[in-house]
Amino acid sequence: MCLVGGFMVLLDVSIVNVALRSINQGLHASGDAIQWVLSGYSLTFGLLLVPAGRLGDARGRRRLFIAGLLSFTLASALCGAAQNSTWLVTARLVQGLAAGLLTPQISALIQQLFRGRERGKAFGLFGAVVGISTALGPLIGGLLIQVFGEAEGWRYVFYVNLPIGLIAVPFALKLLPGASAEQRKRKHDFDPVGVILLGVGIVVLLLPLVQEQSWKGSAKWLLIPAAVVILAGFLAWEVHYRNRGRDALVDLTLFRLRSFSFGSSMITVYFAGFTSLFFVLTLLLQFGLGYSALLAGVVSLPFALGSGLAAALAGRVVHRFGRSLIVIGLTLVVVGYLGVIVAVREVPTHNTGWALLAPLLIGGAGSGMVISPNQTLTLAEVPVRQGGTAGGLIQVGQRIGASIGIAAVGSVFYSELASSHGSYNKSLQHGLVVAVGFLLVALLLAAGDAVWRTRQTSDPAPEKLAQEPAAA
Repeated sequence: MCLVGGFMVLLDVSIVNVALRSINQGLHASGDAIQWVLSGYSLTFGLLLVPAGRLGDARGRRRLFIAGLLSFTLASALCGAAQNSTWLVTARLVQGLAAGLLTPQISALIQQLFRGRERGKAFGLFGAVVGISTALGPLIGGLLIQVFGEAEGWRYVFYVNLPIGLIAVPFALKLLPGASAEQRKRKHDFDPVGVILLGVGIVVLLLPLVQEQSWKGSAKWLLIPAAVVILAGFLAWEVHYRNRGRDALVDLTLFRLRSFSFGSSMITVYFAGFTSLFFVLTLLLQFGLGYSALLAGVVSLPFALGSGLAAALAGRVVHRFGRSLIVIGLTLVVVGYLGVIVAVREVPTHNTGWALLAPLLIGGAGSGMVISPNQTLTLAEVPVRQGGTAGGLIQVGQRIGASIGIAAVGSVFYSELASSHGSYNKSLQHGLVVAVGFLLVALLLAAGDAVWRTRQTSDPAPEKLAQEPAAA
């Protein structure tokens, strides 16, 4: 059930990319509205991750999981039924909130239900879902538009969530554990001031990133230092609140765990490089080379296959290799992305799709060896009772990283597109150089951590995986 919920939420991150032209035809939506269909989801997705994780830890994860699942399904129905762009954008914002409610419960439930090597396998399967859903989104979206037509096909990109959500709810009620007696009896302080400060800080930070192309001029970047000030105020409040003996929204002692602080930082940088590929690749294939939505989706299939298989296998051996496995994965991702650049440069024709298959397969395999092992090792030393909060923090980092990456890569892409008078091939090459830069930073971080661990008497994260008992 956890994997089904994760698949739905992450599928909607990428599936809409190939539906933008269809939405434009069907609703005659403006460019700003189209941008908000994409960015609004990411914005509200990041807003609830940490508060929802904290609430799930306190009141029971099944309750929050089902509430998020039902809300996401309803919001998907509203998106598909939209009669104008304002309706669609509003429903899309609600869909992002539901995704933020649901997502942190997934990693927390995996921590709660599994231990040792079995937890690694479970996170491996979740990592496979992350890679497969991200890469399969364009393919599924393209297939639906091909079947139902350009004018109405975009509606089924959202409707596809309905049968999945409705079938999953009764199974979630039956299979997932409810709140413990202690959770039901205990009174909790949910730190409303902390919730507001964190929410405002995240929104102010993400707004200029997700609206980088729509908001012209440099004034928007003033929101970044404003967000830093707000988030610094949040940290100061959390310290003050905890010193008063209250339950802070985020227990900052989590960051004293080296495995957590390192893993959450590295994956933020990784997502800045990882997610931007599909953004610029879709633009090249559909607008530069004239591929249909379906064919553009087919090109991404090797990445999905490589990621899914590698993630499942990596989850079985992460306890043995630890962070070294992530270093190997990051190396393969860099090689794959460099291969994409070479393929686009050397085959700038309609045969580009064929040339991309091998590097995308390599990049996908590498990605499968990064996301799920990192999730396993990052949460290995986190107490189960804080699993939702910790999972929410990791997801916030991923959303911020993805927004930074798409903003940076998109800016270079569109700048080159203007200066080269419409050369999508050159624009993609320049944009992906930035993405590779982010990936190399993540690789250096991972390699440095792996070297540090080899100098210690043992790697605490894999040991923790093998020894920690399960807790409900």
